[in-house]
Amino acid sequence: MNPNSSTSKPLQIAVLSFAHGHANAYCDRIASFDDARVIAAWDDNAARGQKACESFGLQYFDDVDALLADSSIDAVIITSETNRHADLIEKAAAAGKAILCQKPMATTLEDCDRIIAAVEKAGVHFEMAFQMRCDPLNQQIKKWIEEGAVGRVGLVRRRHCINFLFSPGLKEGPSAWHIDPVANVGMFFDDAVHATDFLYWLLGKPSCVIAEIDNVLTDVAPDDTGLAIYRWPNGTMADLCNASVTLAGENTCEVYGDEGVIIQNYDDGVSVAHAPADAVALKLFRKSTGQWETFDHQLPPNHGERLKAVPRPWIDNIKNSATPTVSARDGRISVEMCIAAYQSAREGRRIQI
Repeated sequence: MNPNSSTSKPLQIAVLSFAHGHANAYCDRIASFDDARVIAAWDDNAARGQKACESFGLQYFDDVDALLADSSIDAVIITSETNRHADLIEKAAAAGKAILCQKPMATTLEDCDRIIAAVEKAGVHFEMAFQMRCDPLNQQIKKWIEEGAVGRVGLVRRRHCINFLFSPGLKEGPSAWHIDPVANVGMFFDDAVHATDFLYWLLGKPSCVIAEIDNVLTDVAPDDTGLAIYRWPNGTMADLCNASVTLAGENTCEVYGDEGVIIQNYDDGVSVAHAPADAVALKLFRKSTGQWETFDHQLPPNHGERLKAVPRPWIDNIKNSATPTVSARDGRISVEMCIAAYQSAREGRRIQI
């Protein structure tokens, strides 16, 4: 059965908490699908939850257990504060619901292990919400590397930045939980997890990291800027740059190999917003030809469109009983890579992963 067919039974979805703003992007995109619909939501913040439900035409539940007991709901999107993911996932998995979990998977490896145990015991479909894996430009980078277009990869440089900490009134606003170390560890943890998952997706699990993470331009959050250098057993290096105090940018990813070079531009929120109309988003230099070739793909009008790419493959995978795009075990590795970077920054030494 075609999962996009309007004649197939729509997947019935509920949202567990609108704490994370990406929930709105997911609901907005799913509303355009014929084969899925968001029908309900729970939020421990009643005002926030009721407002979102009114906006999207959803049934509001003030009791998460009552929502999960509703047999008409097939799947849930968990977009709560990060430190609450494990509790909610255990409940949702036990209720037999398919799950999409907002990144990072959890704030500790212990909670990651709880999540893995819960979803594997229940046998439910579970995916992490990492939009970088859904981006056609990133998918082409992976394809070129796997085809051997750049030969042996020596170095990957990835920048993934936002301007979040420059937001006025952040400490008193609805997104303040992002800067709470209990709810979310720190801003490098919150946002660099995208890039750690990207590096793991491209290269596998690294063996060690050395990092600097600190407040450089602000004192709003536990940290605002981080640099991490990861190494792989074969010698490959990756330089991850993440800051929550970046006003604009351009170059987002570079891959250097012994047979070629990949350059990607305008692939984070602070860069795509300022991309020129004639921007070249992705190009490949081949040693064999001595020339650049471009990947013809139009940039999205804003970074929000990249966020909205997450629900489609999740829904397709559920309907087709397919392998998750990013499993719970995958989600643990990106968390482990971030936690190791923090340990390195604290202790001033290389950390084995």
